[in-house]
Amino acid sequence: MERRDFLKGIAALPLVSGAMGLSAAPAFAQTAWPSRSITMIVPFPPGGQADLAARPVANALNQILGQAVVVENKGGAGGAIGNGQAARAAPDGYTTLMTLSSVAVLPEAARISGRTSSYEMSQLQPVARVLADPTVLVVPASAPWKSVADLVADAKANPGKITYGSSGLYGTLHVSMAMFTTAASIDMLHVPYQGG
Repeated sequence: MERRDFLKGIAALPLVSGAMGLSAAPAFAQTAWPSRSITMIVPFPPGGQADLAARPVANALNQILGQAVVVENKGGAGGAIGNGQAARAAPDGYTTLMTLSSVAVLPEAARISGRTSSYEMSQLQPVARVLADPTVLVVPASAPWKSVADLVADAKANPGKITYGSSGLYGTLHVSMAMFTTAASIDMLHVPYQGG
């Protein structure tokens, strides 16, 4: 920014703040927010990554806001059920959503597969990133594979016999593994679990 533009901005501050003062007159009938408990929807069952992130955040918000923040687990459909419920909630500040990155994948996956999504991303507004959500390929220590190359070779020799789990259809874990199997030209069996 040039100095001249900065000085123009500073010079305009009294005008802007004066106008804001006129428009920010108190509304006497309004109550302070929050005046009641807040629901934090977690679109996965208790005990998963999203739930484990939500509970300490809810506890901290309880202390900061002076109101209860109640975690409500609404699992199913890879997170789409809870995400959809949050998207349809009244925009009054009393419903929040603690979700995983699959929130952005699910509406597009529904369109690609010819289904109707239970929500659109335009119905949701991100306000904070609470945790990093890395995707890591892990196998049991007892598995015969000691590298990705070993796993790929075995999957090519045994198409559809090696399984992998995810938190549900079209979630980020499922999509990541689908991309991996496509890139590696292998066939693995997807087993969706109820969690995330």
